[in-house]
Amino acid sequence: MRVVIQRVSEANVAVNGSSVAAIAKGFLILIGVEAADTKDDVDWLVKKVVQLRVFNDENGLMNLDIKTAKGAILVISQFTLHASYKKGNRPSFIKAARPEVAIPLYEYFISQLATALGNPVASGVFGADMKVSLINDGPVTITMDSKSPE
Repeated sequence: MRVVIQRVSEANVAVNGSSVAAIAKGFLILIGVEAADTKDDVDWLVKKVVQLRVFNDENGLMNLDIKTAKGAILVISQFTLHASYKKGNRPSFIKAARPEVAIPLYEYFISQLATALGNPVASGVFGADMKVSLINDGPVTITMDSKSPE
């Protein structure tokens, strides 16, 4: 499972021209589910995400986690995070999970984040053609892969 975490001042996702979710300060998280992923991958990522200290403290240092900073989270499904591009010029998405595997793990990720955060987590619409807008704060962008936990 791969995630791209962006610290944002605000973020919004729209489907068919209508906003379906928006947040102020917090994380915009793009998540790609791989066919071999399980709930263990989700649990590991959730723990890392909620403990990630990238919000500024009173001294301007990145010392606060999202809960302490009172930030929100917007999660967007993004199967293209598992693109294979080594051969040829057209990416392959063979490693990305099929919807019957990806959707339950995507929903589990959102519910576990909400539990850990103690607040609801906003999300896009799985599989939809989404338009995502954001103001990246910093910019701070961090990638995590549950299969490479270094």
